[in-house]
This record gives sequence, C-alpha cells and structure tokens, in this order.
Amino acid sequence: MTTPIALITGGSRGLGRNAALKLAEHGTDVVLTYRSNRAEAEAVVAAIENLGRRAVALPLDVGRVAGFDAFANALRAELRNRWQREHFDFLVNNAGIGAHASFAETSEAQFDELMNVQFKGVFFLTQKLLPLIADGGRILNVSSGLARFSLPGYSAYASMKGAIEVLTRYLAKELGPRGIAVNVLAPGAIETDFGGGAVRDNKELNKFVASNTALGRVGLPDDIGDVIASLLSPESRWINAQRIEASGGMFL
Repeated sequence: MTTPIALITGGSRGLGRNAALKLAEHGTDVVLTYRSNRAEAEAVVAAIENLGRRAVALPLDVGRVAGFDAFANALRAELRNRWQREHFDFLVNNAGIGAHASFAETSEAQFDELMNVQFKGVFFLTQKLLPLIADGGRILNVSSGLARFSLPGYSAYASMKGAIEVLTRYLAKELGPRGIAVNVLAPGAIETDFGGGAVRDNKELNKFVASNTALGRVGLPDDIGDVIASLLSPESRWINAQRIEASGGMFL
C-alpha cells in the first residue's frame, strides 16, 4: 500500500505543525510550507522523521500568487526525487494571518493583506496544484468559528473565512468527477501563538472563551490536529462538501 503524502501550508508552527505531527503519527508523509523561519520548519521535519515518516519543508508565501509557479515546480521535483511520485494525496490549506480591528477602523491595507493570504492565495494555490493532487485525494480548507458566530473586531477576517466555506462547496462539486473530496474545518479559539497568542496568554480572554464553550475550556492544538488526521483518514472518505466546526461547542 502506498504511503499517503500530505501538503500542509503553514506547517511549521501552530495548528499546522500539530496537524503535520498527527498525520505523521497516523502513517502519512508530509510536505510542509513555511514563510520565513526555515529553522523552525526543519525542526518539524526532524520531528516527523523521528516518527518514522518522510518529510520536507518548502518556502512559500501564500499571499503572493506570483510565486506559485516556482513553488509548484519545487514541489514536483521533491515528489519525484524523494518519493518517486508524480502526485500527493492531501492538501491542507492552513496558512493564515490574524487581524483585529473594528469594521469602522479596518484599513484597505489590512483588508487586502487578509484577502491575499486567506482567500486569493487559497483559491489560486489550489488551482495551481490541481495537476499534482492525486485522483481520489482530499482537500481540507481551514476556516474559523468566527464565520458562524460574530465577535467585534473580526469582520474582515471572518468574511474571508466565509468565502473559503463557499469555495469549499464549489471545489467539492467541480472536483467530484476526480474523486477528490473537499471539506472545511472551522476551529474555535485555540491556545496557540496565532494573533499574538492572545487566547493562550490573556487570562481574561481565556476565561471568557471557556465560559462560553459547552465543554468548559479553551481548545488545544491537539484538539485540532486530531480532527485533521481523522478527516483525512480512509474512514472519513464519504464526508464531502461539509463544514466541520471543532470548537468544543462555542456560543451555542
């Protein structure tokens, strides 16, 4: 049986790192991307290799469409040289940035940066990688609980995630003939360094989130990594075009 290969954007830190390690634990090889911190990415590669799986880290700025051709070529070369393969199996569009500003104070520059990274980049990177995704593969797009519930200060960020959720359904429809299932995962508030680590480090914010979550605590990276590994497992093959929220039951 051929070992599956997952490509995880933003896999050098936070939820992407956790997902990479969880997938490796479940027998998947990993290609992860990083924006600038190569040492951080290589540390994840080493951790994956310690789990007995193969991995490689490639640089990628998901907000710069002009760089996608070069990235696809680099990925193609790694697949051939490292795996003797022409395709990979799972694409996890995880890379992202945070921004917190009221609707009235959101600048055009903030909006454009969010659009480039959170939506335009996902749209055109996925398009560029279609020839490299194996028939019968999976695409998992990462959204946010904020696309369902509303908190002041996230209008632009959540709007991009809402667009990702619509795009997911269209991808599922158009890629169905190739047997590619496409889903969206919407994490709730998680204790990572995302957004400056506010959920993790701000005790009042942490307490507020926990008090509004049915399971009574803030999410941890393992909570999301486990879901990603589950959604990409053979047992989840019939789940398609769905929004799966992993938030412990926030704002019910």
